[in-house]
Amino acid sequence: MKNIKYRTWIEISTKALKNNYRIIRYLLKPRVKILGVVKSNAYGHGLAGYSQELVKLGVDWLGVDSITEAETLRECGIKVPILVLGYTLPFNFKQAKELDVALTLSSFENLKALAKSELDIAVHLKVDTGMHRQGFQQNEIPKVINAIKRSKNIKLQGVYTHFGAAKNPDWSGMTQKQVKLFDQAIKLAKQANPFVITHASASAGAMNFSTTHYDMVRIGAALYGLWPSLETKLSLEKRIDLIPVMSWKTIISEIKRVEKGDKIGYDFTEEVKRRTKVAVLPIGYWHGYWRSLSGNFSVLVKGQRAKVLGRVSMDMVTIDVTDIKGAKVGDVVTLLGKQGKEEITADEMAQAANTTNYEVVTRVNPLIMKYYC
Repeated sequence: MKNIKYRTWIEISTKALKNNYRIIRYLLKPRVKILGVVKSNAYGHGLAGYSQELVKLGVDWLGVDSITEAETLRECGIKVPILVLGYTLPFNFKQAKELDVALTLSSFENLKALAKSELDIAVHLKVDTGMHRQGFQQNEIPKVINAIKRSKNIKLQGVYTHFGAAKNPDWSGMTQKQVKLFDQAIKLAKQANPFVITHASASAGAMNFSTTHYDMVRIGAALYGLWPSLETKLSLEKRIDLIPVMSWKTIISEIKRVEKGDKIGYDFTEEVKRRTKVAVLPIGYWHGYWRSLSGNFSVLVKGQRAKVLGRVSMDMVTIDVTDIKGAKVGDVVTLLGKQGKEEITADEMAQAANTTNYEVVTRVNPLIMKYYC
C-alpha cells in the first residue's frame, strides 16, 4: 500500500488503443480519413492525454464538443485538424479562428452570425437527414449553400450527417434512406466547394455499412474498445476483437466484521444473511460509480467477485469479502476492467445501471488521476 498515491485511479491501455485503431484502419480504404471523437473528456478517458495517444497513432482529425475542448488540445501542442461538433456561441468565433479549428454550421442563426463576424472560418455543414437534432433540413440546403457562396468569409470545408440506426445492421433500410438524402445534400454542397470533405459514419456506421465511409469516418466508441451496440457486437465479434482501453481501480480502505441480521448503509437497505466480512471502498457516486448499482453489482478483489452491499454513497461503497481469502486494507479493487481471470465490462455495468456503456465511461469523474500504460 505504501506505493499507492491515490485512493482511486484510471488506467488507459495504449496497447488496447493501438489494437482498436488498427482494426478501424483495416476496415477502411486507404483514402478514408479517421476523425477520432474525443468530445466530453474523450468519453471519460482524459481529453489531452488520450488525444495525444491518437495523434501518435496517426489519426487525421479530432472531434470535440466545444471551443473549450479545442483550446485544451491546442494548448497541449496538438496540431492536427480539429472539428467542433457541438454548438459554438458567436462570442467564441474569434477564438475559433485563432485556434484554427473548424466549426459545425447547423442553423440559420449561426450562419447569419458567422457572415456578420467577417472572420475567415472553416465550417462543416451539418445536414439533418432524419434524426431531427442538429442540422439543416433537406429543403433548407439550397438556401444555405447560396448564402455560403455569397459570403466572403465562410469557408465550406466539410458536409456531414449522423445516422440514427446504424447500430443495427438489420435496419439497413433506415440508414440507406438517410444516405440518399445525404447524397443529395453533397451535390448541392459541391457547388460551393467541389472538394468538400464528406462524412456520415460514426463507429457503428463504419463497422456495419462499408458503403457509408465517404471521405472520413468519425470514430469514438470503437477506439475506446466499446461496442456501439449488442447487434454490432454479435455481427462482428468473430471477425474483430475490440479491447477496452479503460480500467478503473480503487483500494480497500477499511475492513470490519458484522453479525448475521445486521444492516448496511443508508436507510439500512440490506440485511446480511450471515456473519460477514465487510470492506469499505473510498469511492462513490461523486466519482462516477452509479448509485443504481447499490446492492446489485460486484467489484473484483484478488481476482474474485465481491458483491456491493447496501447503498452506494457519495464517497463510499461497502462490499462483501467474506469468501475472499486474505482480503485486507490496501488491496487493489477493480471497478471496471480485468483482474485475474475475471472482468467487469462497461456493458455489464451499463446493464445493471440501466444505461449504456457510453454513459458508464463518460460519467467517470474527470478529476480522477489517469495513467497511460
